This record gives sequence, C-alpha cells and structure tokens, in this order.
Amino acid sequence: MRWGDLRRSQNVEDRRGSGGGFGGGGGFRRGGLGIGSLIIVGLLAWATGIDPRIILGGMEMIQGTGTQQTQQPGKAGAPDDKTGQFISAVLGSTEDTWTKVFQANGKAYQEPRLVLFSGMTRSACGMGQAAMGPFYCPGDKQVYLDTSFFQQMAQRFGAPGDFAAAYVVAHEVGHHVQNLTGVMNRVMQERERVGRAESNELSVRTELQADCYAGVWAHSARASLEDGDIEEALQAATAIGDDTIQKQTQGTVVPDSFTHGSSAQRVRWFKIGFESGDVQQCNTFAAQRL
Repeated sequence: MRWGDLRRSQNVEDRRGSGGGFGGGGGFRRGGLGIGSLIIVGLLAWATGIDPRIILGGMEMIQGTGTQQTQQPGKAGAPDDKTGQFISAVLGSTEDTWTKVFQANGKAYQEPRLVLFSGMTRSACGMGQAAMGPFYCPGDKQVYLDTSFFQQMAQRFGAPGDFAAAYVVAHEVGHHVQNLTGVMNRVMQERERVGRAESNELSVRTELQADCYAGVWAHSARASLEDGDIEEALQAATAIGDDTIQKQTQGTVVPDSFTHGSSAQRVRWFKIGFESGDVQQCNTFAAQRL
C-alpha cells in the first residue's frame, strides 16, 4: 500500500510504552503478544465454551458501554514512529472516505479517536487487553489497537502485510459508522430480546456489514493500492473467519455459534463493498444470503 502520501489523522492517542513499532522501534517486525499466550487463550475458549473469536476482537467489546473510567494519559496526534504514521495515514483515509459518504447523504461524519496501547488499557467498555485484539467501544466512540496483533495475524493466522493491517483498522471504523447510524444500538436492543441462536446471527450480520464498509473504504482508497493489496485483505478475512478460528482452536466447526461469519462470508462482503463502493450494498440485515 502506498500510504506515504496519505493525510495523517490527528485523532490518534498513543498510550504505548517505550518503543513504537510492530514489535518496537517503528518497523513491521516480529514481537508483541506471544504465540503461547494465544494458544492458552484458545485452549481456555475450548474448555469453557467461550467464543474463541475473542482472540481477534470485534463485537466482544460492543455488547455494552459500561461505566466511563479514568483514561490513562497518552500523547495526542499522529505518532512519529513508522507504525504510528501508518495507522494515522489509514485512519485519515477512512475519515476522508466517510466524510464524503455522510455528506452525500446530508449528514456530518463524527470522526472517531484511535487509541494505540501496549498490553492493556482502560476504555468506557472496560479494560482492553492485547489478547482481545482490536475493538471498538461505542461508549467513548474510540477504536483500541495493540499493534502486536498484526504480528499474530502474520505468524499465527498467515495474514501478513500492511493492507491486511489496514483492513483491520477499516473494519473497526466500520463499527463506528454503525454506531453513528444507529445500527449498533438497534442490534444490541434486539439481541437482548431474542434467543442465543438469533443473537449470534445478528452479531454475524453486524460484523459482515463492518467488513463490507471496510471494502467501501478500500474502493475509495484504490489509488493508493498496490498489486497484491486486496489479496492481503482477503487473506486476512479468510484467516479470521469463525470456521477457520474454530478449526484451529477446537478442531470442529459449530455454525450456530458463529458471531463474526465464516471465512467465505467475510471475503464475500468485503468484496461486495470493494467492487461496488456503495454503502447501500452493505445492508447485511436485509440479505437473504450471507
């Protein structure tokens, strides 16, 4: 991805410790959360029945807003290191995309803040931890990201590359769009009313819409794309499908327990957004086929 010329968003808060790259120092390098930690999380998920997708974040932090907690101090603005600059560039690109989309519909886009952290941090949704993966909290309208997650995408799930990382950021921003448009609130209310199977399906539809929104952003940013970028995003979508995760963590696939969608579904909806560039095509809640 040619991100060097993209506008840097200033809506970044850097709460990381010393260092500042993927693994420290500013480059796309190895490090961060250990493979052993992910295996432990996977085994705990298998043993307790907790959704193993908690490893990869998403809906697990948007079930409720919780109580606002005192935030850890962080440095505001685009960070100086390469990783921080990359994240700021991707976030700035999503801001430009969604500002235009909202304006076209006669509305103003409220830009989210993205918090970079190491290990754990406080949010209005509770304590965020690296093993949970990136997440969006509607209570403070912020995206939370421990960049060590990107090493795990590459090493554990076979989804390397800067555009795979950009897809993750764009997906979480997609949840912010859902929050602004009222989709998230309606889904949470409906999930409280229905049974577990129906609740899981609503979660899947929510996640797939965020994937489609990520595709809409990629369509808007296609001038910055390089050969192989879309393949990186599709590989990431494949790697974090519920069926793929369940195969890796528990050896079997239980479709009724899906909360994010299968690999094929996640790929399909990202491609719908990317190929059309039209948010109207992202209504997963009305789709008969996911």
